[in-house]
Amino acid sequence: MAQPTAEPTRLQLARVALTWLAEPGNENVHRLVAAVGPVAALERVCDGRWGDDSTRGAVVARLAIADPWEVAAGAVDRATRAGARLVTPEDPHWPHQVEDLTRLARRGHHHDGVLASHRDSAPPLLLWVRGPWPLGETLANSVAVVGTRAPTEYGRHVGGEFGHGLAERGWTIVSGGAYGIDTCAHRGALVAGGRTVAVLAGGVDRPYPTGNAALFDQIAETGLLVSEWLPGAEPLRHRFLTRNRLIAAATAGTVVVEAGARSGAAQTVRRALALGRATMVVPGPITSATSVGCHEILRDHPQARLVAGVAHVQEEIGRIGVDLAPPPRGPQRPRDGLDPPAMRILEAVPGRGGIGLDELAGRAGVDIRTAMRTVSALQTQGLLVGADGRFRLPPRTAAGSDRRGGLTDPGGEPMVEA
Repeated sequence: MAQPTAEPTRLQLARVALTWLAEPGNENVHRLVAAVGPVAALERVCDGRWGDDSTRGAVVARLAIADPWEVAAGAVDRATRAGARLVTPEDPHWPHQVEDLTRLARRGHHHDGVLASHRDSAPPLLLWVRGPWPLGETLANSVAVVGTRAPTEYGRHVGGEFGHGLAERGWTIVSGGAYGIDTCAHRGALVAGGRTVAVLAGGVDRPYPTGNAALFDQIAETGLLVSEWLPGAEPLRHRFLTRNRLIAAATAGTVVVEAGARSGAAQTVRRALALGRATMVVPGPITSATSVGCHEILRDHPQARLVAGVAHVQEEIGRIGVDLAPPPRGPQRPRDGLDPPAMRILEAVPGRGGIGLDELAGRAGVDIRTAMRTVSALQTQGLLVGADGRFRLPPRTAAGSDRRGGLTDPGGEPMVEA
């Protein structure tokens, strides 16, 4: 379980203040903090010795309404009252995989043909966390399941099944807490008794959408609510897109279940591709508008993998050579385990009437001893019936199955596999 939040240090308060002055993901702030540390970076930002004109203007506007140190202290106090805590890169529970976002923040960076926009893509300066589990440990074995807010019945079923099945296998399910696929994935994980993490675009004490308030409370009890924005922050439109890069970076891979031509879920997948994370797409009907984005990802990005079940996802993000999906198999039939002589003898029995042993051996091309031994075994398995020295196929027992244990076409003829 996570430890209670201690009194915040000056370094932590500086990180909070910087997140208030400039939106999360700001590359200039990240570079400045990396170069001089959070406290000195805050001093430079407040003095105007940093950033471009538009960013400096936004900082000046915020400095005019409040002192950043006081805002930071108030944010920590509000988080504590809401049962949340502050986690920073200096904390042992920090999820270090999110530092890979440094690559996304580089202007014009490409990865396998995927252009990663530099805008608002830098690693987070801090994370607010509400819930009982250590953040780093919880995200160490996690997979994102995302998709449209308006799924089809097919999408709802698949989202829930993936959330449930992956949670049963020990994976933490990460999503954005939105209506639709996000909600289905979270609920699937909760039903399985597993952990799930909702990454929010507003304060952890102000979950959005409000219609999912009960779901968020349940996640906070058994999983985690996570956000970069100060407690009380509004979930503004642009913050959802910034939030998506954190979902992609914090997890071992991202699965998109349904996504339209333009969707935040598709953007999350493209961020995952740019980061080199496992990227998985569930196909849908080609006539479905909610699967257009999925199909475009598969067409445009060969490194994205089509997945048709939990086992496929496990193979992509699990242990190499160990977590392999079983090959698809058709239904087992009585004759599947027969050796070649038994198959030849069974196929030599006429569809109607009986046949003597000598004639059967001749038609099957086996010697009489083999025929006697094999006929006896086939009778034991119920595939042949013998009487008065003649052998015939047993009566039909079910529609769609011939008396040799094979399948029949609609006309009643045995179907031969290619």
